[in-house]
Amino acid sequence: MAKPEDKTILVVDDEEDVREYLSTVLEDVGFNVVTAQDGNQALERLKEKTPDFISLDLVMPGKSGMRFLHDMRRNKDWACIPFVVVTAHANDELGKDDLQDILENGASSRPNVYLEKPVKPERYVRLICDRLGVELDQSGEALIVDDLRNQAASLLKGASREQLENVISVLKKS
Repeated sequence: MAKPEDKTILVVDDEEDVREYLSTVLEDVGFNVVTAQDGNQALERLKEKTPDFISLDLVMPGKSGMRFLHDMRRNKDWACIPFVVVTAHANDELGKDDLQDILENGASSRPNVYLEKPVKPERYVRLICDRLGVELDQSGEALIVDDLRNQAASLLKGASREQLENVISVLKKS
């Protein structure tokens, strides 16, 4: 099975903080990451080196994610690069129609799922690993587990006594 360090992920998003966040999540588990701020820059990155996977925002100034996909699919070397759409516009007029078109009419590389922002790191990494057949080493898996623990701790801070007792009961059963 492949390791994260054997794979390169292209992260395309117009928001610098989102690009940085997604890149850091992937780099922390060992992936090589290249970034682009829009579809035009993403096409340039493809010309430089074909990535193994693309994380793609839909709504961007310049060339949108949808227009990027159309251009990407015209090149037989790029047409089957797997990707996931990461968007904040899955249910609004800015991205809903494009997302529906990708999910229903996409090529064989179309995503089975899309992720809505804000993205949970463990789900993002797991989805990409599953799509690429990548196995995380113990340190990568530990990062995901640590993130889950942090999320649980945050949720537990505001939990009622009854909720806490339910959580303890569930944990004791497993």
